Amino acid sequence: MLLEDNVGIIPPYQTSVWAYNGMVPGPVIRIKLGETLQLKLTNNLPQATTIHWHGVRVPNAMDGVPGVTQPPVQPGESFTYQFTPKDAGTFWFHPHVKAAEQIERGLHGVLIVEDAEEPEYSQEFVWVLDDWLLTKDRQVATNFVSRHDLAHDGRWGNVLTINGRYQPAFQVKAGERIRIRMVNVANGRVFSPSFAKLVPYVIAVDGMLAEAPFPLREFYLAPGNRIDLDIIIPKAFAGKSLSVQNLYGRKKSALAFLQVAAEEAVETPGFDSPRARQFPRWADAIKLPIEHEYILNAKRGGVYGISWTIDNKTWPDNATHELTSGQFYRLRFTNKSSRLHPMHLHGQFFKVIAKNGRAVQENFWRDTVLIGPKQSIDIGLIPLDKGLWLNHCHILEHAEAGMMTVINVN
Repeated sequence: MLLEDNVGIIPPYQTSVWAYNGMVPGPVIRIKLGETLQLKLTNNLPQATTIHWHGVRVPNAMDGVPGVTQPPVQPGESFTYQFTPKDAGTFWFHPHVKAAEQIERGLHGVLIVEDAEEPEYSQEFVWVLDDWLLTKDRQVATNFVSRHDLAHDGRWGNVLTINGRYQPAFQVKAGERIRIRMVNVANGRVFSPSFAKLVPYVIAVDGMLAEAPFPLREFYLAPGNRIDLDIIIPKAFAGKSLSVQNLYGRKKSALAFLQVAAEEAVETPGFDSPRARQFPRWADAIKLPIEHEYILNAKRGGVYGISWTIDNKTWPDNATHELTSGQFYRLRFTNKSSRLHPMHLHGQFFKVIAKNGRAVQENFWRDTVLIGPKQSIDIGLIPLDKGLWLNHCHILEHAEAGMMTVINVN
């Protein structure tokens, strides 16, 4: 599959943005598992950029991290990404150069890798959740990586959108069975989506199918996280408008509406929800020793006046940790700060196996986990793909202020 992405600046019709192929979000790329994606990035921005394929197990040279896996793509230059995804699922792509600015300005898109046999839903929606910090004249505020954002949970905007639109309405019919692929591309905001009287079932987290579907209740969708939802529209809801709310934070806020047609219900597709074919439980993983404890904290100093650290050091001065491909590891993230840190590990999937030292059993995989203030999270993983893989906070301001390190899988 060949797709050329031109990165450029959109004229200010309402809000001036940076975009892939003139779209915010960028184009949804769909390929089948086993197909090869070939994509040419042409940089028309005034600054260097790359593309990182968030959650996709790519060859290390295609991971899009400047200074680690490739040189940054300078203005006027091009770079071709080519890889064959190893997993089906919902993924996304974004820059890894000045990400706090470039993603906030609109540079993000969704990659969907379809399995050989996908269930036939009545409809499928891709929902890209974002928030924008806009000025009074509806332009993106240009105070990126501010002292305020660094001292808090990153940049939180004043306008919430789905697919770049404010409180959009999606047309459905009673009886339909719909799939929603939901992606949080915000710099720092956490979402907790709620569908009012509907009870969606989560069938995948961060692109990976769960062991079994589970009801969506108080699920924190941190920056970088994705969930796939399986929803049946009840026949009794014909003619009604259903509000989808964000429950995270001090007050509820509407994200979108499901507008149910005022007509006779259609036949509901009948199939078992997709689930993971293999799912090791790792019941005894909590008994294994901790390979490394990553200490997350802040300190004064650095380019921005506040630095966010891993093991009291900032990128690129912190140590590289060596892991062996195919071996089980237990890693711990300990948050000594009073802020949130969604930690994202490139090139790997993992399971949360403990919170604050107590064993937990989640029935899904992750590539990003939200770590609360003064909280510790243990993860279990078996790294498979060799190379240098970034391990960082996905609050983009925290990462830019130093909260990144590298894991070397050999």
